[in-house]
Amino acid sequence: MSESPAIETDSLRKEYGEAIAVRSLDLTVPQGAVYGFLGPNGAGKTSTIQILTTLQEPTSGTATVAGESIGRRERVTPHIGYLPEEPPVYPELTGRENLEYVAGLRGIEADERIESLLDRFGLTDGADRAVSGYSKGMKQKLGLIGALLHEPDVLFLDEPTAGLDPRAARAVKDTIADVSDRGVTVFLSTHILPVVEELGDQVGVLQDGRLVAEGPPDELGEMTGEGADLEDVFLNVTRSRSSVAAPADQ
Repeated sequence: MSESPAIETDSLRKEYGEAIAVRSLDLTVPQGAVYGFLGPNGAGKTSTIQILTTLQEPTSGTATVAGESIGRRERVTPHIGYLPEEPPVYPELTGRENLEYVAGLRGIEADERIESLLDRFGLTDGADRAVSGYSKGMKQKLGLIGALLHEPDVLFLDEPTAGLDPRAARAVKDTIADVSDRGVTVFLSTHILPVVEELGDQVGVLQDGRLVAEGPPDELGEMTGEGADLEDVFLNVTRSRSSVAAPADQ
């Protein structure tokens, strides 16, 4: 990876018919940062992530991830890991078989890494059981292992602690801190604001497809004048715009 930003967007826009999900979005995320991507339901967060992970094409605008244009999917995907809100697991396979399948798709030998990650997330005992019998939290952890398996440069996480008990949530947070310390960029979308306050280097708040606030979590309240903590900022900047119709895009 070069010294270019890990993620950079320029006037990114996504339309679904007459609906606009993302409006002229400009982001710059440096390498090794944990970027908390916040916003109410329907703000455009998932659409943005799916564009950046090359699962959707933007209507207009450009973006690079790990120094590669999102228009070159085959060059972006080796650098990224992605855990969507619904983990991409195969219920008829065992946990271990799921991970071996992911390793095969990536063209990597990962037996030792699979064992290490299964142990880290407390899945060793259930590794040879069919995933159809897993709890939501176990599936979430398995999906995260799959996203980490090839040691990506940029990790996209959409609600990674959803459905996890406190011990498992702590394992996820420790993993985010660990990979960030090793230079991995983490793009973290979550509604659990304390996770972002604890781990985030930078926060962006999206509302109606627009970035309405951005900055370090411990400084954002002062920068925006919207409150003392991240919850105050989030509630105020989204409330102040939710009652105002978005102006037409030019």
